[in-house]
Amino acid sequence: MANPEQMKMLRQIQKMQSDMEAAQDALEHETVEAGAGGGVVKAVVNGHGDLQRITIDASVVDPDDIETLEDLVVAAVTEGVRQARELQQRRMGEITGGLNLGGAGDLFGGLLG
Repeated sequence: MANPEQMKMLRQIQKMQSDMEAAQDALEHETVEAGAGGGVVKAVVNGHGDLQRITIDASVVDPDDIETLEDLVVAAVTEGVRQARELQQRRMGEITGGLNLGGAGDLFGGLLG
């Protein structure tokens, strides 16, 4: 039978797991927006890192220079995904108190990344 300290720790772990699941659900609805080329290309990415939307200003569309537009799209999406990862790390850090769980994150169903 578990002693009272072990039971307390188990309850804390269960609460952390529940809080992490709630944070993951919330991240699905939180978004970040990143721009490239001074904002002529914008990418909106949710907290899970899923691309939600791309916006391209008509002024950057040049049929003779598709490569520049492609580069701007890649840059905006890359920055959006980077910001989404930061958002996720902040949200999870709020729950774990900055505790680096390392491989233990797998114990929480991969919710840490």
